Amino acid sequence: MPSMSPAMRTAPDLAVERALWGQSIGFVAGIDEVGRGPLAGPVAAGAVILPPISRITGKFRWLRRVNDSKQLLPAVREELSGYIWEHALAAGVGFVSVMTIDRIGIAEASRQAWLGAIAELAVKPAHLLLDAFPLPACRLPQTPIIGGDGKSMSIACASIIAKVARDRWMAEQHCEYPGYGFVTNKGYATPEHFAALDRLGPCLLHRRSFSPVREMVALRLPL
Repeated sequence: MPSMSPAMRTAPDLAVERALWGQSIGFVAGIDEVGRGPLAGPVAAGAVILPPISRITGKFRWLRRVNDSKQLLPAVREELSGYIWEHALAAGVGFVSVMTIDRIGIAEASRQAWLGAIAELAVKPAHLLLDAFPLPACRLPQTPIIGGDGKSMSIACASIIAKVARDRWMAEQHCEYPGYGFVTNKGYATPEHFAALDRLGPCLLHRRSFSPVREMVALRLPL
């Protein structure tokens, strides 16, 4: 299927999935990553295969609340993540470390996280739905969808489990790296985070290839 252009939709649906299910393609995996922009922490990707359903009713009623993870409150993401892990045919999350991000760049690291998430699926997908970009390293049939996390239910679900998993991981780093506010900022470039960098300097979780951490490390000067 060709790449889809942006469309005016208020929330993701199952239109693309149902078109593929109608071709007897049962295992359709939505893939998305989170954590491309933060100054610290890994990038994470989710992969979700939803069962072929004709109507969003009964035990799948929660799908009506699914959206791009960035549009949901943390408590809602947490709740929906539980439903996704319970009711999806398969789900997986892959992480790529800060060291690898600094070595190969965030774009390639994101693709590696996608591959990691796909590898965690309990069943092999027959088709991939990807947010915006193709995955050349994977030979499976695939459809890149621009703005996919706001259009495809499977991609939106993938973004939710990836976001919840990464946020939990970053919050756990508070004990190891106190003072940076990772519980609240999750490594993103907030005023709180900048103030901590200015006061403490970068820690091992900071991406040395990202500005302004790169300049701070090179010059050994505060921000």
